[in-house]
Amino acid sequence: MRHVRRRMVRRVTRLASVGGIVLGAAMVTQAVASEPPAAAPRVLAEDAGPGVGQDTGAGLVERLGSSRTAGSWIDDEGRPVVAVTDDEAAAEVRGAGATAKLVRHSMRELKSATRQLGSAPRVTGTAWMVDYRSNEVVVRGDSTVSAGDWSELTDLADGMGDFVRMERAEGTFTTRINGALPILSTAGRCSAGFNVTDGKTDFILTAGHCGPDGSVWFADNRGDQPVGRTVAGSFPGNDYSLVQYSGGRAGDGAGVVAIGDGQGVRITGVGEPSVGQRVFRSGSSSGLRDGEVTALNATVNYPEGTVSGLIETNVCAEPGDSGGPMFSEGIALGVTSGGSGDCRAGGTTYFQPLPQALSALGVQLIASGPQNGQAAPAPSGPQSAAAPGTSTPISAEAGRQLLARLADPRNVGPGLLVVGGSLIALVATRWIRTEQDRKAYQRYYSATWG
Repeated sequence: MRHVRRRMVRRVTRLASVGGIVLGAAMVTQAVASEPPAAAPRVLAEDAGPGVGQDTGAGLVERLGSSRTAGSWIDDEGRPVVAVTDDEAAAEVRGAGATAKLVRHSMRELKSATRQLGSAPRVTGTAWMVDYRSNEVVVRGDSTVSAGDWSELTDLADGMGDFVRMERAEGTFTTRINGALPILSTAGRCSAGFNVTDGKTDFILTAGHCGPDGSVWFADNRGDQPVGRTVAGSFPGNDYSLVQYSGGRAGDGAGVVAIGDGQGVRITGVGEPSVGQRVFRSGSSSGLRDGEVTALNATVNYPEGTVSGLIETNVCAEPGDSGGPMFSEGIALGVTSGGSGDCRAGGTTYFQPLPQALSALGVQLIASGPQNGQAAPAPSGPQSAAAPGTSTPISAEAGRQLLARLADPRNVGPGLLVVGGSLIALVATRWIRTEQDRKAYQRYYSATWG
């Protein structure tokens, strides 16, 4: 009877271990298939319903005014934070459900400092922006800025006040000619951004520095696959341009941007980013990259000229990524302008905001909108991407999120613990059985040998 009970215990333990492995694998699969637990970035999309974004940080800043606020951002928990200059404004921000941070300098003061910088003699290789979190104006100079020019800028900053911070940047601030998918011309190599339309003709919206009006673009380096011709744009000052499709139409699936490996993301609307928001950028040189928005309304002095009103991020980019799309959760935000660094050491990248470019050019984004009267579903996974002017199935969110979910212990940790514990139990059961058999074997033969 004792041997029968042992066998029963071993069988039950083995069955429980196998069941635990199956359960743990199911938990891991569910974690991978689900959305990541990080707070969703807040965007102000054109197609948002009534009331959406009324009490976001940007909405509160607009309501309170630039003399009582100094910008807003999203904290690590995904909640809006508003910088305010008085207790009354702080109480109003808290009453709206946001976090208030009392600061010394208003946005009016900070913007006054940036205007002074803009009126000073231009120094190539410099950039400046307002850092909402530190309540400072940050002036950066790349490796091309001479010691003399940097000293003069420092003297100018000292005269403005202690809220102007000087920083040296790694590398050089350059435009990123040479992705979304590559488009090539005699002007260089860029990346297609977003498909747009004026209601009659379709265009690619890309960076303005990629080529002047009349530039002819191809999808291959032999000139066998014509894409279109640049018909409008602005650079420097701004950094956007329109490439009119040769056939006049972008084709089916035009509301998709490429993210590499033949896959793409469906774009459902256009919006404005927030500081602290997680964003993605795609480019033909470095593929899909992600990071966060670090500043808005930045000014960069490229060798070719000055561009203002840019979105600053810590997403990396390399030559050839110019014009490529920046987006978040299916919302189009901007196109790649330039920056410093690369995707090995990291860097800073600037983007032309999309709403301003669309308004100036008189075009609208071609988006993957609702179907059959239903709201467009949220992106859930990568699918086939389109080449400029070709059709594609509807796509979805970036494949890199899969890696993020796999690496996040909050998602797959419990499942892996169950699998690991079950494997240990299974191995232990097997070892115990082997050890028992070995001892029984020894007892039998020791009795036989006398």
